[in-house]
Amino acid sequence: MKMLSAFLTDIERIEIKEVEIPEPLEGEVIIKVRSALTCGTDLKMYLRGHPKFKFPMLFGHECSGVIYKVGAGVKNFKEGDEVMFANSASCGECYYCKRGLENLCVNLFNNIFLGAYSEFAKVPAKIVQKNMFMKPESLSFTQASFLEPVSCVMNGIENLKIRGGDSVLIIGDGAIGLMFTLVIKKLFDVYLIVAGKHAERLNLALKFGADEVVNVAEFDLDDKLKEITSGIGPNLVIECTGKPDVWEKSVDIVAKGGEVILYGGVPAGTKVKFDATKLHYDQITVKGIFHFTSKDVRKAYEFLSDNSDRLVEMISGKFKLTQLPEAFEKLANRSGIKYEIEP
Repeated sequence: MKMLSAFLTDIERIEIKEVEIPEPLEGEVIIKVRSALTCGTDLKMYLRGHPKFKFPMLFGHECSGVIYKVGAGVKNFKEGDEVMFANSASCGECYYCKRGLENLCVNLFNNIFLGAYSEFAKVPAKIVQKNMFMKPESLSFTQASFLEPVSCVMNGIENLKIRGGDSVLIIGDGAIGLMFTLVIKKLFDVYLIVAGKHAERLNLALKFGADEVVNVAEFDLDDKLKEITSGIGPNLVIECTGKPDVWEKSVDIVAKGGEVILYGGVPAGTKVKFDATKLHYDQITVKGIFHFTSKDVRKAYEFLSDNSDRLVEMISGKFKLTQLPEAFEKLANRSGIKYEIEP
């Protein structure tokens, strides 16, 4: 049987092809995709490719659906099950996995899922085994598709050192910055500031619980932070833009004894400069954050069961699979936050 599937064939080139529905190998499942979401990583791949993957490649990794066929040895799922899953799973056997650093697994990219922008998609055995869940009836397929990005946010949360009453600054009003906003305000008693350039997104940050927003297209961030924090600066800065100058800015504005989380990824080979005096004498902690662990996926699953109704407010529109190039043209022009793709 044939299906439609999207392939990223070159920079800014998406082709929708008719291909055979894949057959599951041992431990794998084939799902009929019911909802897929665009992601900032997908946009980066669209605009500049990816060092781990070569053109042409299957495209998309945030989705949910119904199991169409199961491979030999699959015990916990059957045909017809409504499921949600993350896009990777660690091997559990390498040096980093044994140290509890599953997100740094040396075999991580051997168990990566791509192909959310398809009518049917194959899910690797390790993901089925470790990071796939039955979709609760209370969640729509749209809500369930947020499992992977919220898992990434949960890894960021796991690495934070937050005290009650801290001031926290999120730089970036994209999807990840907004998800951090929602999760942090649900889990911590902090004064949360969100900085960005888009009034509509910043209004959504307020709906998600931000105590204050700063539109850097209208106000100087340094001046506003001095005003908001009485000249001390935020105790924690979470960088969600992936821009080198913002990485550097994050260290400049954090309070003494503060922490900077560098979440937004910059292009491979990028070099940044930090003020050594600031880092040393102000005792600043700077930490990069990447991906997620199985524990983070479980936390995201539990969080979504109670809080996913707000997340769908980030979806700026819906497109059919055949309209996927149009969706990415909009994202490339900074129009919209996330789009839902319905095969």
